[in-house]
Amino acid sequence: MVTIPAIDMVATGENITRLREDAGLSVKDLQNIFGFATPQAIYKWQHGTAMPTVDNLVVLAALFDVHIDEILVIDGDIHSQLSA
Repeated sequence: MVTIPAIDMVATGENITRLREDAGLSVKDLQNIFGFATPQAIYKWQHGTAMPTVDNLVVLAALFDVHIDEILVIDGDIHSQLSA
């Protein structure tokens, strides 16, 4: 049995919400920064039902002045069998 880390999407979404609020940005602000037609992607990130792309994570980290690993929450308790 090997421990394979996985992203905790809900906790990551909570981080995105907290960091956005700490930065004084609204969902509409992020929508405009990313050039999204609707805010749905941002709401999905915040609720943990979808993850930002790597490119969008880089932008979020720059906006929030944090490292990407301060946005992502890694759950190291996921166990899986690796097969060759």
